Parts: sequence; structure tokens; C-alpha cells
Amino acid sequence: MSPTIHLAQQTEADELLGRSPLAALIGMLLDQQVPMEWAFSGPYTIAQRLGTDDLDAHEIAAHDPEAFVALLSEKPAVHRYPGSMAKRIQQLCQYLVDEYDGDATALWRDAKTGKELLARLNALPGFGKQKSQIFLALLGKQFGVTPEGWREAAGPYGEAGSYRSAADITGPESLAKVRSYKQEMKRAAKPAK
Repeated sequence: MSPTIHLAQQTEADELLGRSPLAALIGMLLDQQVPMEWAFSGPYTIAQRLGTDDLDAHEIAAHDPEAFVALLSEKPAVHRYPGSMAKRIQQLCQYLVDEYDGDATALWRDAKTGKELLARLNALPGFGKQKSQIFLALLGKQFGVTPEGWREAAGPYGEAGSYRSAADITGPESLAKVRSYKQEMKRAAKPAK
């Protein structure tokens, strides 16, 4: 049974995220410098443009790079920076092909601890510490992937009852709480004048 995801705030895109681990990884990769809903609807848009109902790491990794950039650049673009994101998506898929035979779930299927899973996520192209911790929290909170110590490895994003990131969004109300938290953090980070 796939989890019910609400990150794209679009039924078909969220359904894909819930049943396709690769789509969820790509959505997380795209989640920078664009609104979260735009990022997490990207995998669905890519699948539609590829003419499929799911994403395949082998197919994306083998896709002609220029054609893949063009696919992401079509209006409406999949991301604010479709060229660089097309390259990152292909790098991510190639890594999954090389290390996990293209199976995104193999990243977490046999991870014994949250620390081990975090290290695997940190090794992904385009995933730094924060993105890895948020994705680990998303796996634990919404996908039922809970190796020992996952909350600790996810840092503050793993805290129960928090509204810090995509990991905490389960509908419009929690989305509003996460947005409010992020705006507060931006305000707090601005230097006092």
C-alpha cells in the first residue's frame, strides 16, 4: 500500500510520489529555489513528457542529455533552472544505476540504522546534509522507513510534531505551518538594521 502524499498538492503528481521511490527522490532533488509544490510536481511532469506512468533510473540515465534538457525546459519548465536540474537528475539516476541497479528502494531497504541511511543519502549527487536529513525524515514520517535511530540521524527534521520541512506536510494545514516556520526562519536570519 502506497502512502498518501501531499507534497505537490496535485492529485496525480502526489499519487506518483507515493508509489514511486525514484519520483520522491527526484522531487526532493528539485526542491530548491522553487516553491515546494513546483519541485514535487516535477517528477509527474517528467513522466508525462516521457510518455510513461512511472520513472525509470536506467531510462533517464541513458537519455540523450540535450534531449533531456529540452524535455525539462518545455513550457511550463520543470524547474527555474531546467538545464542544471536535468544534469543533476541524470547524475542521480546514473548513480542509482551504478550503485543500486537503478532501484531507489535499495538505498534504504537494508539500512540497519538511520546513520547508515543518512550516509547513503549524503552520497547521492545533489544531496547535501540538509536535503539528506529532510528526505530521511520524509521516509520515516510518511513512508514507514524507520531504521534504528532514524529520528536522531534526521536531526531536527525527524522530531515528532514538528513543521519544518516537506517531511511534515500531510495536507493544506500542515503546509501552511511549514511555510510559516520557514518564513520565521528567514526573518530571524536577516541581520537587524
